[in-house]
Parts: sequence; C-alpha cells; structure tokens
Amino acid sequence: MSNKAAWITEAKGNPLKVDDAELPKAGPNEVIIKNHAVAVNPVDWKIQDSGFFLQKYPNVLGTDVAGEVHEVGEGVTHVKKGDRVIGHAFSLVTNAPRNGGFQLYSAINAIVVSKIPSSLSYASAAVLPLAISTAAACLFKKEALALPLPTSTSPQNTGKSVLVWGGSSSVGATAIQLAVGAGVKVVSVASKHNIAKLKELGASDVFDYNSPTVADDVISALQGTEFAGVCDCIGSEDAVKAWTPVFKKLGGQYGSVNPRVTGLPEGITGAPVFAPSVGLADRYVGEAVWAKYVPAALEAGKLQAKPDPIVIEGGLDKVQSGLDKLRQGVSYAKVVIAL
Repeated sequence: MSNKAAWITEAKGNPLKVDDAELPKAGPNEVIIKNHAVAVNPVDWKIQDSGFFLQKYPNVLGTDVAGEVHEVGEGVTHVKKGDRVIGHAFSLVTNAPRNGGFQLYSAINAIVVSKIPSSLSYASAAVLPLAISTAAACLFKKEALALPLPTSTSPQNTGKSVLVWGGSSSVGATAIQLAVGAGVKVVSVASKHNIAKLKELGASDVFDYNSPTVADDVISALQGTEFAGVCDCIGSEDAVKAWTPVFKKLGGQYGSVNPRVTGLPEGITGAPVFAPSVGLADRYVGEAVWAKYVPAALEAGKLQAKPDPIVIEGGLDKVQSGLDKLRQGVSYAKVVIAL
C-alpha cells in the first residue's frame, strides 16, 4: 500500500507533479480517507498562479475529498473503516502535505468528515465539503450572519430571511439549502438560466443578477421578514456594489467568501469567513452542521450535492487539467477528478 500526490512544487511555478507521498497515519481526532474523487476549487488555481496561503513547498493542495475511511484515530466514533464519507482537507491551515486533498490518502480533521448514503456517488459527493464549511461559516458564525442553526427534522419558520448573492456557485447552492434547513427564507440571485435550478434547492425567490431592477426586486421579496443580511458567495467589489442598496434599505449584516473584501457600505457589520474555522475556532458551527445536520440531511435527501460535477477521468495525472478547466470558468458546475 502506497500513497501518491499531485504536488505543487513552487510558488507561481510549474504544473502539478505527480509523485510519491508519505502514507499518513491517523492521529487523535483524525480520519484517513482513501480518496475516490477530489474536487477543484478557485482557491487552488489562484494559489498556483499567485503563491498566496502556502508557506512552504513542495505541498499538496485540494480541499474536497470523497472516498472510504482507511483508518480512524483516537477519539473518532462517528465513522469507521470502510465507511463512505466526504471530508474537508485543511492543508491551507496546517501547510502540511498530509492534510491536502490532491492525493490518494488524506488526513482529515474528524469534525469535518461525514458519512454519505450509498445512493450518492463519490464524484457527486466531492462537490460538497468546502461549500458546506464556507456556507455554514457565512450563515451561522456569530460574527457573520448568526442565523439559527439548521436541524435535520422539519425546521420551524423563524421569520428570518437571508440574501444569498451568487446562488449558482457551489457555496451559494449549499448556503441556500443550509438556510432553508434552519427555517430561514432565502432570496438569491444568479444568471437567468440558473434561476429555476436554485428554486429547486429551496430558494423562495431568485432574480437575474444582470437585471437593472435586481436590487428593487430583492427588496420587495424580502419585505415582511426579519432580514439577517447578505451571504456574499462572490465577494467581488461589483457584487458588493450590487447588493449595497439592499443593505441601505433593509439593514442586516454580511458574510463574505472574500477574505479581502472591499467596497463595503458604510455602517455595515459582519465578517469575511474562512471555511476551516468551523472545525477550529468556530467549532460550535462544525458540530451543529457537519456532525449533526449533514449526515442526516444527506440520508433524507434534504441536502443535495449541487451543482453537478464535471467529471474528469484519469486520476491524479488529470488534476492539473481540472485546475486549467476551472480557471477558464464554469457555470453551475464543479470540476471533479475521479481517482
């Protein structure tokens, strides 16, 4: 039994290089996952292009993995060897290659590992982990939107509402579902051709973000609710500018996927979010969402693995192709490599 990884060898440098990697052993509260599928995220190609986040090279990128449990460490009781699972890989926190996703075996913090039902393919499941953590931090972190935590039973209507800006992104699609699971009304925006798809996920109203009346439409849809604020799943200055009229009319806080978000309206409170925090400083979010809600909601079909994967066959040798494809842009899809 051996491990291989798609290594990033230097900052702003060469394509990923597939080579041998140490087979990780499970430490306390860790799960070793034998990966069957890994997903690619914008942060991966942005790190490859810019060199930010990683402090040492060579290293292993990748945050989304789906596979089977190979080994569990001391203190892990919710999964066992052989279970089908998803996991959120934390190498961007630890800077340790063993915690990266782009390899055959990854060491994952146990709190961000969940069982998946037999009906869910590994390729589809791989779209979820980073999106779950990011959306959960945006919606439920006290410093962001501080919404009520979701429940796997039928949620009570809280009277609260949230605007998910960028609902057709993987984070946005998951945020819609988590908020609905918390009994919160969701209004979202997306490209016109994705509107119906987001309503299928539970959004009450979805508007074309290119419409000149989008802000007025959103404000009208939110009337009569207790508006919590904006979960900004895009994080660009243009996105902030587009939803600022909603804040000026209805108030509320913000959560943003961009750690360096700019152009925020004067007087707004909230926070950018860092997904791994749900397993670290904001563990209360991880315990409610990852440990309780996600496995039950996946089993019951209340949490869907959306958007659908664009699957690239060929194993680790094709991870670089996945980065390149995502760099070109996709719409309501996520690039997944089958291992």
